[in-house]
Amino acid sequence: MDTTKTADPTAPETETAEPQAADATEAPADRKDTAPGTAQAPEAPESDLSDEDPDEDALLDELDDTGRQSDGVGSAASAVVAAGLGLVALSGSWVSRVFAERQTLVGQIESVNAATTEDKIEALYGDAWHLTALVNGVLSTLALLLAVFVLARPAFGAPGRTLPTWVRAVSWAAVALGALGVLLFGLMYFDILAPLPKAA
Repeated sequence: MDTTKTADPTAPETETAEPQAADATEAPADRKDTAPGTAQAPEAPESDLSDEDPDEDALLDELDDTGRQSDGVGSAASAVVAAGLGLVALSGSWVSRVFAERQTLVGQIESVNAATTEDKIEALYGDAWHLTALVNGVLSTLALLLAVFVLARPAFGAPGRTLPTWVRAVSWAAVALGALGVLLFGLMYFDILAPLPKAA
């Protein structure tokens, strides 16, 4: 009687346990040496923000444009005012006429006590003419100073800023009118131009 036992084909093979043991030993290697019970921190996304904020740059550009517009309007208005003052001074202002009429009235009162004819002429006409030349000369001086200020302002402001062509043209016209008025009324005030007539 043969007592040798044949292998049962339904019995599980002993070699099948070895791959499972190998997989168990290789599993920790795939975890990248992380400690048990600790969660792996997610990688932070790269920041796409730059140092310059586009909203801030747009706001600065808008403020700069507003400042340029305000400076341009102020310079243009000053140039027009300067030219107007120079023109009014040369043509004769209402202020100078009022002062001249008042001085004429004062001269009529003072002429009563005038001893000579020259004193009467001086009291009735000379003082009023001199006062008219003085007031118009002051207006011409203001026009000249204002026009020079408008032309010189870009040199003291932000570099690269220039006045529009028409503003520079009006400013130079105001300079010419103001300088002509200062010269003309200065000569009239000191009796160099159109002096008082002499009595016989």
